Amino acid sequence: MEITGSTTILFRNTMRITDGHLDGFRHAIARAVAFARENGPQLMVEVFIDEERMLAHSFQLYRDSEAVRTHWRLSDPYIREVMEHCTVQHFEVFGEPDHDIVAALKAPGGASFPFTVSPRLAGFNRLGTPGRNESSRQPGSQTDTR
Repeated sequence: MEITGSTTILFRNTMRITDGHLDGFRHAIARAVAFARENGPQLMVEVFIDEERMLAHSFQLYRDSEAVRTHWRLSDPYIREVMEHCTVQHFEVFGEPDHDIVAALKAPGGASFPFTVSPRLAGFNRLGTPGRNESSRQPGSQTDTR
Protein backbone atom coordinates (compact mmCIF):
# COMPACT_ATOMS: atom_id res chain seq x y z
CA MET A 1 0.00 0.00 0.00
CA GLU A 2 1.35 3.40 -0.96
CA ILE A 3 0.95 6.08 1.70
CA THR A 4 -0.26 9.27 0.09
CA GLY A 5 1.81 12.38 0.64
CA SER A 6 -0.25 15.52 0.93
CA THR A 7 0.05 18.95 2.46
CA THR A 8 -3.69 19.32 3.11
CA ILE A 9 -4.74 19.81 6.73
CA LEU A 10 -8.22 19.35 8.17
CA PHE A 11 -9.18 20.88 11.51
CA ARG A 12 -12.14 19.67 13.56
CA ASN A 13 -12.86 21.93 16.50
CA THR A 14 -15.48 20.85 19.05
CA MET A 15 -16.64 23.82 21.11
CA ARG A 16 -18.79 23.92 24.24
CA ILE A 17 -21.07 26.98 24.01
CA THR A 18 -21.25 28.92 27.25
CA ASP A 19 -24.69 28.95 28.91
CA GLY A 20 -26.56 32.10 27.94
CA HIS A 21 -24.25 32.76 24.99
CA LEU A 22 -26.01 30.88 22.18
CA ASP A 23 -27.14 34.00 20.31
CA GLY A 24 -23.75 35.68 20.74
CA PHE A 25 -22.01 32.51 19.56
CA ARG A 26 -24.23 32.28 16.48
CA HIS A 27 -23.52 35.91 15.60
CA ALA A 28 -19.76 35.58 16.14
CA ILE A 29 -19.57 32.38 14.06
CA ALA A 30 -21.58 33.98 11.25
CA ARG A 31 -19.19 36.96 11.18
CA ALA A 32 -16.11 34.72 11.30
CA VAL A 33 -17.33 32.46 8.50
CA ALA A 34 -18.33 35.44 6.34
CA PHE A 35 -14.87 36.95 6.84
CA ALA A 36 -13.19 33.62 5.99
CA ARG A 37 -15.32 33.24 2.87
CA GLU A 38 -14.20 36.64 1.58
CA ASN A 39 -10.62 36.79 2.86
CA GLY A 40 -9.43 33.47 4.25
CA PRO A 41 -7.23 30.82 2.68
CA GLN A 42 -9.46 27.90 3.71
CA LEU A 43 -10.62 25.56 0.99
CA MET A 44 -13.72 24.74 3.05
CA VAL A 45 -15.34 25.88 6.29
CA GLU A 46 -18.42 24.20 7.77
CA VAL A 47 -19.88 24.76 11.25
CA PHE A 48 -22.55 22.52 12.77
CA ILE A 49 -24.46 23.08 16.01
CA ASP A 50 -26.09 20.77 18.54
CA GLU A 51 -28.22 23.18 20.57
CA GLU A 52 -29.52 20.48 22.90
CA ARG A 53 -25.99 19.67 24.09
CA MET A 54 -24.69 23.23 23.51
CA LEU A 55 -21.90 21.95 21.26
CA ALA A 56 -20.64 23.21 17.92
CA HIS A 57 -18.31 21.50 15.48
CA SER A 58 -16.19 23.46 13.03
CA PHE A 59 -14.41 21.80 10.12
CA GLN A 60 -11.78 23.74 8.18
CA LEU A 61 -9.75 22.44 5.28
CA TYR A 62 -6.42 24.05 4.38
CA ARG A 63 -4.10 23.52 1.44
CA ASP A 64 -1.02 23.52 3.72
CA SER A 65 0.57 24.89 6.91
CA GLU A 66 1.16 28.28 5.32
CA ALA A 67 -2.58 28.62 4.78
CA VAL A 68 -3.14 27.88 8.49
CA ARG A 69 -0.63 30.61 9.42
CA THR A 70 -2.37 33.05 7.08
CA HIS A 71 -5.76 32.19 8.56
CA TRP A 72 -4.54 32.75 12.11
CA ARG A 73 -2.92 36.07 11.19
CA LEU A 74 -5.96 37.41 9.32
CA SER A 75 -8.72 36.01 11.51
CA ASP A 76 -7.39 36.58 15.03
CA PRO A 77 -10.03 39.21 15.97
CA TYR A 78 -12.82 36.94 14.73
CA ILE A 79 -11.42 33.92 16.56
CA ARG A 80 -11.23 35.96 19.76
CA GLU A 81 -14.85 37.08 19.33
CA VAL A 82 -16.03 33.47 18.92
CA MET A 83 -14.03 32.40 21.97
CA GLU A 84 -15.93 34.95 24.13
CA HIS A 85 -18.91 32.60 23.80
CA CYS A 86 -17.40 29.12 24.07
CA THR A 87 -14.51 26.94 25.14
CA VAL A 88 -12.66 24.40 23.05
CA GLN A 89 -13.66 20.96 24.24
CA HIS A 90 -11.43 19.08 21.79
CA PHE A 91 -9.41 19.98 18.71
CA GLU A 92 -8.45 17.43 16.06
CA VAL A 93 -5.88 17.93 13.34
CA PHE A 94 -5.85 15.59 10.36
CA GLY A 95 -2.75 15.74 8.20
CA GLU A 96 0.83 16.68 8.95
CA PRO A 97 1.15 20.35 9.85
CA ASP A 98 4.55 21.98 10.31
CA HIS A 99 6.04 21.81 13.80
CA ASP A 100 5.30 25.47 14.57
CA ILE A 101 1.57 24.87 13.93
CA VAL A 102 1.53 22.00 16.44
CA ALA A 103 3.52 24.09 18.94
CA ALA A 104 1.02 26.96 18.61
CA LEU A 105 -1.84 24.58 19.36
CA LYS A 106 -0.18 23.50 22.60
CA ALA A 107 -0.58 26.94 24.13
CA PRO A 108 -2.56 29.42 22.02
CA GLY A 109 -2.63 32.71 23.86
CA GLY A 110 -1.36 30.97 26.97
CA ALA A 111 -4.42 28.70 27.24
CA SER A 112 -4.23 25.01 26.51
CA PHE A 113 -6.87 22.57 25.28
CA PRO A 114 -6.85 18.89 24.37
CA PHE A 115 -5.90 18.12 20.78
CA THR A 116 -4.74 15.25 18.63
CA VAL A 117 -2.83 15.06 15.37
CA SER A 118 -3.56 12.16 13.00
CA PRO A 119 -1.25 11.79 9.98
CA ARG A 120 -2.81 11.11 6.62
CA LEU A 121 -2.75 7.57 5.30
CA ALA A 122 -4.42 7.85 1.90
CA GLY A 123 -7.05 9.84 0.06
CA PHE A 124 -8.02 12.26 -2.69
CA ASN A 125 -10.31 15.23 -3.17
CA ARG A 126 -12.58 16.64 -5.83
CA LEU A 127 -12.53 20.21 -4.61
CA GLY A 128 -11.44 21.69 -7.93
CA THR A 129 -13.68 24.56 -9.02
CA PRO A 130 -15.40 23.73 -12.34
CA GLY A 131 -14.47 26.26 -14.98
CA ARG A 132 -11.09 26.98 -13.46
CA ASN A 133 -9.80 23.49 -13.99
CA GLU A 134 -11.65 21.71 -16.76
CA SER A 135 -10.24 18.34 -15.69
CA SER A 136 -12.09 18.65 -12.36
CA ARG A 137 -15.22 17.44 -14.18
CA GLN A 138 -13.64 14.04 -14.71
CA PRO A 139 -13.78 11.44 -11.91
CA GLY A 140 -10.49 11.12 -10.11
CA SER A 141 -8.98 14.21 -11.70
CA GLN A 142 -8.08 15.76 -8.35
CA THR A 143 -6.36 12.71 -6.90
CA ASP A 144 -3.36 13.49 -4.80
CA THR A 145 -0.51 11.00 -5.10
CA ARG A 146 2.44 13.16 -4.16
